[in-house]
Amino acid sequence: MEGMIERLEAMLAKGTDNMLLRFSLGKAYAEQDCFDQAQTHLRAALDFDPAYSVAWKWLGKACLGMGDAVEARAAWERGVAAAQARGDKQVEKELQVFLKRLDKQAAAGV
Repeated sequence: MEGMIERLEAMLAKGTDNMLLRFSLGKAYAEQDCFDQAQTHLRAALDFDPAYSVAWKWLGKACLGMGDAVEARAAWERGVAAAQARGDKQVEKELQVFLKRLDKQAAAGV
């Protein structure tokens, strides 16, 4: 994974900047538990395409990884709206599960 991040960062450094590159970087950083970097790139991806529901999913995961359940909820709610608008039922279902988990944790006082 490290090599992939380095290759993607090199592309960004050379001036390539688009939604897919930023999403790929954000997801890769999130998978390495580098949530701060993940958030930065996922937000940049969403600047390119705010209707990209999968980026909202990963942004929520990054926020939660940083301990920010409020921002995670906000990202996942935006993601549900984006998924519904695009008819992306799978992502919509996943995000609703994540939101229910947050509700359960909040109810349990975690």
